[in-house]
Amino acid sequence: MPGKRVQFDDETWHALDLLAKDRMQDFQELADEAFADLLKKHGRPTDLKTALRQSVEESGKQAPTPSVRRDGSRRTADNDNDQ
Repeated sequence: MPGKRVQFDDETWHALDLLAKDRMQDFQELADEAFADLLKKHGRPTDLKTALRQSVEESGKQAPTPSVRRDGSRRTADNDNDQ
């Protein structure tokens, strides 16, 4: 698992440390929750299964390609009524 180093001012660190103790969690658990919430807020998946599901849903929402008529012209919603 990749690791990154972050820096907090002393006041923020003490507030996070107190929160972790109050909730009987460690800093990593707080960070996991915070980043999961951030990704959710921006509509980003946190696991592969969710990412694949979103990808399939998005590909199903794409507009179908227009069909080509026998005379070579493209069929669109505008000229469907002309028939």
